[in-house]
Amino acid sequence: MVLPASLRAAFGAALTGVFVAVAAPAAAQEQVLNLYSARHYQTDEALYQDFTRRTGIRINRIEAGDEPLLERLRTEGARSPADVLLLVDAARLWKAQIDGLFQPVKSALLDARIPTHLRGKDDGQGSEWYGFSTRARIIVYNKNKLKADDVRDYEDLAKPSLKGQVCTRSGAHPYMLSLIGAMSEHLGEAGAEQWARGVVGNFARPPRGGDTDQIKAVAVGECGVALTNSYYLVRVMRSDKAEDKQAMASIGIVWPNQKSWGTHVNVSGGGVTKNAPHREAAIKFLEYLASDSAQVYLADGNNEWPVVKTAVTKNPVLDELGPFKADTLSIASIGRAQITASKIIDRAGWR
Repeated sequence: MVLPASLRAAFGAALTGVFVAVAAPAAAQEQVLNLYSARHYQTDEALYQDFTRRTGIRINRIEAGDEPLLERLRTEGARSPADVLLLVDAARLWKAQIDGLFQPVKSALLDARIPTHLRGKDDGQGSEWYGFSTRARIIVYNKNKLKADDVRDYEDLAKPSLKGQVCTRSGAHPYMLSLIGAMSEHLGEAGAEQWARGVVGNFARPPRGGDTDQIKAVAVGECGVALTNSYYLVRVMRSDKAEDKQAMASIGIVWPNQKSWGTHVNVSGGGVTKNAPHREAAIKFLEYLASDSAQVYLADGNNEWPVVKTAVTKNPVLDELGPFKADTLSIASIGRAQITASKIIDRAGWR
């Protein structure tokens, strides 16, 4: 498969991040698990320790960014020691899938507990993965420049009345590729491209920075409106810094598309690697991640939501955002739409 230039740029970055290996004693096959994880949150330590306590399986861990882990797996090939790969975006999970880095998993427990629309089935590639926590892509606006009714839907970001008001990160970033892919699924490729051209025409400045940069740009009035993943916003909300408290006083929050398909959601997820030497332990680990206790660890680690309905989290700041209607579009279809999304951003000039 030949990928468009912008998609190659999104996933073909040079290796970054620091690899952290946590050594474990030599053990029989069923007593060890080799984990490659793009997650790096303090609560994950408790998660791994709890899994070992429950199963006796020790975890050897390598942590890095999504793309460095994908590149490592490609390079290692059949010699890879990895059993499980955890990534933090549907676009990256899809990339691992089409690269053949996952293998099929048969688990009645996972099928029963993980909603169907939050799984990535093999699509003829002989692999699959599961989403284990969710986050939402929401709209933030400057309350001195706009009203909530000005930006109720993602489509509103393309309205001529918002000319010079919209800030985003690069369209080639996986978070944006996932959203644009979802828009193409809802609106069709032509409709999504028309929308993207409208958004580009409304840019307050060229795309740059991450989601926190967009939040801060809205707070100071550089932009009237921007997109951010929910957990970035909650980090600012939980901050004790005076500048962050001041920023939040200037910002309004909108759950987009509540009267249509719902707010776009993305996932952290993972699967059993293609050449997993400890396949049984790997499946046990994925099944553990679907348990109520593990779901709480996963969600609280990054201000996200669990995917299992019976898991109950306690995050008062996240709860302040209130309930919302989430888009139930298949996360696998969003993954498949990355090619279309990449073509759209190239043609629309969303650099």
